[in-house]
Amino acid sequence: MTDFEDLVDLASERLGGAVLLANDEFFAPKEALLKPGAAEWREHEYTERGKWMDGWETRRRREPGHDWCIVRLGLPGMVRGLVVDTAFFRGNFPESCSVEGCDVSGAPDPRQIADEAEWFQILPLSPLQGNTANRFAVTADRRVTHLRLNIHPDGGVARLRVHGWSQPTWTRFALGGGEVDLAALENGGWVPACSDMFFGHRQNLILPGRSRFMGDGWETRRRGPGHDWSIVRLGAPGAIHRVELDTDWFMGNAPGRASLEGIHAPGTEVEELTANGARWMPLLDETRLQPHTRHRWEDEVRPIGPITHARLNIFPDGGVARLRLWGTLASPPAS
Repeated sequence: MTDFEDLVDLASERLGGAVLLANDEFFAPKEALLKPGAAEWREHEYTERGKWMDGWETRRRREPGHDWCIVRLGLPGMVRGLVVDTAFFRGNFPESCSVEGCDVSGAPDPRQIADEAEWFQILPLSPLQGNTANRFAVTADRRVTHLRLNIHPDGGVARLRVHGWSQPTWTRFALGGGEVDLAALENGGWVPACSDMFFGHRQNLILPGRSRFMGDGWETRRRGPGHDWSIVRLGAPGAIHRVELDTDWFMGNAPGRASLEGIHAPGTEVEELTANGARWMPLLDETRLQPHTRHRWEDEVRPIGPITHARLNIFPDGGVARLRLWGTLASPPAS
């Protein structure tokens, strides 16, 4: 796993990603590219067109050119890394690939995107290995809403992952002064650190929607003295007015209590935020929690002014499904 793989997969189906269009998908459908989880192999299974493959696979080209597909990202953002996984494609993987991006508003017709969008290079022509998770760090400096994966000349790709930072459009919140969940992943929130995540990943805390099962939240192992915590970097600095903490599905393993703190520390490294000298301010005093419950607080939330980070403390350990921090922008970042 590379550093960029710790960032959100902007193309995840869970976040709304979709494969919109492909010039060819003769052997295996384009939609499989974004399926969650690893690709699988089914020995001796065939379709009417050939060997069943868990991925996107085009026919063998008999003329010049290359094959391509267009992906709509679930979250527009800045791409920092790509994984072009050719799992189980051993004699039928592309020789190389390249990736382009564009930034378009609304939901235009996929063919219109293909023909009229202003495409720019994200990954130059790069060789691929078969049956391998091919990883490419990229430094694209432009916001991306759609990608075009080009495979040269043809073949099969099992999975595509597009890692980076979410970059929402803040205009409507800035103009209307409306309340927004500043912690949400889709609004640029991020969980850079936690004390432990043995059973459930820290980023699950700020995923869209309600949790679907116990493993869809953040959960720590059982501990001795002390308590566990997660730090959330807000999508933009703001003042928090309402807090929602959901222990959905955590029935025998919810924390006993929780508290929240905030800090205004733009550009601060996470090591400084976890040091003893960090000046965290109380946002929500230590409060008793109930298992499998959606907790909401408003009057209990302290007005501590704009913050950039929040720290959720759970006592002593356990699982939290979702954390929502509703507030107003202090100053919207440039889109």
